[in-house]
Amino acid sequence: MSGSGDLGSGLSERELQIVEQVASGLTNQEIAESLSISKRTVDNHISNIFTKTGSKNRVALLNWAMDHGKVCRDGFNCCTIPRV
Repeated sequence: MSGSGDLGSGLSERELQIVEQVASGLTNQEIAESLSISKRTVDNHISNIFTKTGSKNRVALLNWAMDHGKVCRDGFNCCTIPRV
């Protein structure tokens, strides 16, 4: 994957990684540990993701991610929008 981000949503590769981890049920602290970054950095990424997607909370973000093919659930709606 390139570092240019996702043209469909304006999310960066790192932000897409975080969306996937949110979808897996990880807390911000757990995401920070798995990516070897600070929790504050994850908090900032989450805030930026909410702004870019128009989501107000994690549930809305996951609905957006499913609608836009960013996360898969049991083979449903899997990655319909190609990542650049």
